[in-house]
Amino acid sequence: MNRTHLKRFTILRMALSGSETMDQDEQGETFLFRACRIAAVVALYWFISITMVFLNNYLLDNRDLDAPLFVTFYQCVVTVGLCWLMQLLSKLCPGLIDFPSVRFDLKTSREVLPLSIVFISMITFNNLCLKYVGVAFYTVGRSLSTVFNVLLSYVILKQTTSYQALLCCGIILGGFWLGVDQEGMAGSLSWSGVFFGVLASACVSLNAIFTKKVMPAVDGNIWKLSYYNNINACVLFLPLIVVFGEVGRIASFSRFTDLGFWGMMTLGGVFGFAIGYVTGLQIKYTSPLTHNVSGTAKACAQTVIAVVYNSSSKSLLWWTSNMMVLGGSSAYTWVKSLEMKKTPLKDSQDSAKEKLLSGEKSGLGV
Repeated sequence: MNRTHLKRFTILRMALSGSETMDQDEQGETFLFRACRIAAVVALYWFISITMVFLNNYLLDNRDLDAPLFVTFYQCVVTVGLCWLMQLLSKLCPGLIDFPSVRFDLKTSREVLPLSIVFISMITFNNLCLKYVGVAFYTVGRSLSTVFNVLLSYVILKQTTSYQALLCCGIILGGFWLGVDQEGMAGSLSWSGVFFGVLASACVSLNAIFTKKVMPAVDGNIWKLSYYNNINACVLFLPLIVVFGEVGRIASFSRFTDLGFWGMMTLGGVFGFAIGYVTGLQIKYTSPLTHNVSGTAKACAQTVIAVVYNSSSKSLLWWTSNMMVLGGSSAYTWVKSLEMKKTPLKDSQDSAKEKLLSGEKSGLGV
């Protein structure tokens, strides 16, 4: 009888407090919120990234101004200006705009410097690849991010990869070489564009890894990271513009006083500000690997848009190369997710190893 009363009392107390039900509902709401947040972040990244690719292609396709470094430098300058503007608006309208108050700190700038070097390499090689190849082939030319992620994870984090995952990387490589072959048969292949695309893929993987490692230096704040990253990039781009002889090309540019041209350049900078934020946001709420796979899938959708927009005619093997890239990346993600479920202990050790490397900022910041 006592046990019965105790059981009834326990059930009644739980019913009145609603503790178990609330916990389950809260967990369900949390999962739904996280799923919607990730979906929204990925969708936003796709929109901004695709729009920026077409906008950069328009700016870089200008035969009168052969200065891709200057175009990228100006976008970084606009990003820094937007950071200052957002800080000001945050002070004037604190309830409407939430932006951290950032004061330039040389020590923090030095800690972010390794990421900034990778960052300017990534956007420079991206723009050079886009300059020498079309938007359609840009997908295949930049498809090796996942492959480089595997290589760099082994070199930096000492993480090994299964044969199944390596097979998926082999499919991606096969799609890449098939795309290069088909582009060559069509007579529109640019080996310079392919070379810059491979370098850009490597830098995308490095950028994802270094973003995770540099986040503690800016208190995990993406806006602060964007601020310091672009200030460093502005300084680093200046000697590069001089070394690559773009000063003379800029001085002789006929549309230097054209407001329409500067309007498009500024719009590119606005999207540059946005892509820096959503890229960091996607990495923060997913992972470097998921960011790379999302970027690859986005590039495939981008290819379809480019082909339809330009009314191009592509062969079946050309489309097969794109499908191999997308299929290999998707299969790689599926294989890695299965491996994480089977070996949670190993993943915990790898995560701890990554955190250990993330703490070694002193040497990287020099």
